[in-house]
Amino acid sequence: MVITELPPVTKRNTLAGFANDIDRLETLFETWEDERRNAVTAYRHAIEDLQAEAFRRLLRVLKAEPSAQQLLKEAAADEVVYAVLRHHQILKASLSERVEEALDGVRPMLASHGGNVELVSVNPPAIEVRFVGACDGCPASALTFHAGIKKAIESACPEITDILQVKGSGGGKKNDAVRFISPFADDTEDNWHSVGLLETIPQGDIITREIDGKSVLLSRQGSIVSCFHNACAHLGLEIDTGEVCEGIITCPWHGFQYDLATGECLTAPEVQLQPHAVRVIGDQVEVRLTS
Repeated sequence: MVITELPPVTKRNTLAGFANDIDRLETLFETWEDERRNAVTAYRHAIEDLQAEAFRRLLRVLKAEPSAQQLLKEAAADEVVYAVLRHHQILKASLSERVEEALDGVRPMLASHGGNVELVSVNPPAIEVRFVGACDGCPASALTFHAGIKKAIESACPEITDILQVKGSGGGKKNDAVRFISPFADDTEDNWHSVGLLETIPQGDIITREIDGKSVLLSRQGSIVSCFHNACAHLGLEIDTGEVCEGIITCPWHGFQYDLATGECLTAPEVQLQPHAVRVIGDQVEVRLTS
């Protein structure tokens, strides 16, 4: 049997150095025949099981000593210690990691429309996110935030109760042919409702329609149509009788103001109108209600 020479390992005592050595070895193992590769895998699992049990017993002893609690926290802050304990599932993933994992789940959809999202801050029970690329400033960003980002984070991190969208840095694309369609609006062909011709949607003003017993607001900026639930994010009262000026609607009840292009609340930025999916096919405007 010919033994393939193993690549030399690095001498850097950093997480990146250790990870690089492991990646190179695993790449080599993938070239071996099944019998040898399976033997290496079994050996690795046996070693890892022994290490994990040793770590658990060690931590049980240390946790019993109150004075060791702070030392444990300091040790876990080391990137190598943290990575090993996470690998053995002795430490749970941090909140930031779980949020990033949730965002990773929606990033491919955003990327397909030329956009992305980044985590700005984590201050439980609140986090802040920001759209970048084509999603920054897109009229459909409210739908993307509600149906994509917020839903993904709430599912992965139920302890987060406030998910806030902060202003981006600009640079969003200006392609009107696709800007008004959120990547989360065209994932299905079901449940679209015609609400009339594009020319019937007032420019910079609003018109109401009823879909499945729900009142919605429709507005248009050029060829870009937005649709929101006809309810103020403050107390849920209908706002269609509010004054509209230059694309801004003012709630007739308590004066909250909303941007009709994005649903953003200009009075209390932490809330926004609930968006619904919109698409324009030819000269027909269609809406799909979001939950």
